[in-house]
Amino acid sequence: MAIDWLDLPTPPALPGLFARAALRRRVSGRQLPEIGLRSSLSVDPKHLARYRQICGFTDDGLLPATYPHLLAFALQMRLLTNRRFPFPLLGLVHLENHIRVLRPLGGMGPFTVSVEVQGLQAHEKGVTFSLINRLHDQLGLLWEGDSRILCRALRLDSAPPTQETEQDLPLHELAQWQAPADIGRRYARIAGDYNPIHLYAASARLFGFPSAIAHGLWNKARALAELGEHLPAAGHAVRVQFHKPVRLPGTVQLLASAPASQGQFQLQGREGLLHMRGSWRAL
Repeated sequence: MAIDWLDLPTPPALPGLFARAALRRRVSGRQLPEIGLRSSLSVDPKHLARYRQICGFTDDGLLPATYPHLLAFALQMRLLTNRRFPFPLLGLVHLENHIRVLRPLGGMGPFTVSVEVQGLQAHEKGVTFSLINRLHDQLGLLWEGDSRILCRALRLDSAPPTQETEQDLPLHELAQWQAPADIGRRYARIAGDYNPIHLYAASARLFGFPSAIAHGLWNKARALAELGEHLPAAGHAVRVQFHKPVRLPGTVQLLASAPASQGQFQLQGREGLLHMRGSWRAL
């Protein structure tokens, strides 16, 4: 499809977008808009240092593979609260996240960040779509992210697509860490994602959760920080599926296959409760 691109001089401010998201509660259409947003920006070294610290990344001179999601977040919010986007933001569920690192994520910019939506499909619980984020430098496409998101408030007549399955590899414990009660608030201050389900038990209960839950992208970033040398610096893809949320506070365990050009990992809680399943492969 042909995308109608809107180029913004700077990423939009978030407070007004949160207010717009809170006021919108109804589905307004059955098709995704053919629009996209782009903006130029550079990395703030202090912000990057805070992100590395909260997610456990060492300073190796490269951007963490999950960091471009934060660079794109304000554009995501602007797009998902656009009057042409048909679904209310509150209630959307992040099911999967895929990233492709095409070249080493060196340098601090300037970068061009872009976001668009595509791939509306039937799902057994509603519909899903992809929120696509891309990071370009002067040489071209550097990084790409695909967040697969569920909207329960709409149904399509078509059947859900068949899910691919992978043969399970043997996994071994790699690390274990605590997810403290305040990690949702601390991560929100860095990522900008102030979804109430991540902040306090009281605000999470308004949306059906017994306690606050960790951000899915914090779980993924924390896992990739521990995987470290399991992954090449560039030319690789990482895919995760989010299963049961990590309730706060909590303890999680990371399992992974042996270092190789492709592999698998899982994030588990008590009694083997599966929080996240992932895989990596060389491109």
